[in-house]
Amino acid sequence: MKLNIEKNLVEFTPENADEKSKIETLWKLMVDCVRFNKKLVPVGEYTPQKNDFARFVIEGETGGSTDAYPEVYVDEDCRCYCQTCNKYVELKKGDRIPPCCGKLMEVLD
Repeated sequence: MKLNIEKNLVEFTPENADEKSKIETLWKLMVDCVRFNKKLVPVGEYTPQKNDFARFVIEGETGGSTDAYPEVYVDEDCRCYCQTCNKYVELKKGDRIPPCCGKLMEVLD
């Protein structure tokens, strides 16, 4: 994972497929397009001499599964939307219906 810091902006750039998947999961945990976004809060200390990781807790997360939504897949190409924020996504046959605003998106007829 590549980390870049410019003033108060931090960028994480995944360098492989596993890291890309983990950034996507983190994004889904942190971002809520209707309510408030969550914050990363540092835990403990970071001392490179003792360990090679920095630990953070996600403010407001209970610590359960990172993907608490059922896996529902579409049978044909379609468009899904979020009834809360009106976001639309185009899905291909076999794609998983994504969650948005705390629930799965709806398939348009």
